Amino acid sequence: MRINMLAEEKIEKRYNRACDCPITSAIDVIGGKWKPVIIWILMQEPKRFGELHKSIPGIALKVLSRHLKELEMDGIITRKAYPEVPPRVEYSLSEKGRSLENIMQLMAAWSRDNIAAG
Repeated sequence: MRINMLAEEKIEKRYNRACDCPITSAIDVIGGKWKPVIIWILMQEPKRFGELHKSIPGIALKVLSRHLKELEMDGIITRKAYPEVPPRVEYSLSEKGRSLENIMQLMAAWSRDNIAAG
């Protein structure tokens, strides 16, 4: 009995601040207004920068560029540059990014059930 109480105390102490929650790290990488949208779009197929920009009304070019760089640095997307004139660049989900598909589908379903229907 005492052992169980100690284990529960350790869990409570471990997550007594928001920054200690393991979800915080995930939100740092994929959170925000635009990153989930970018990931959602790239789940369908690779896209060029201009295609992404057209697919996301309201996002500034600078913001899209910054988020793509951040997602690439975090290993969520890959950037492939083709040696052509004019240059062509495609963005796609990496293997790590593809591992988010189930989570994204679950969030979409939750939204449809709890927000969109409300």
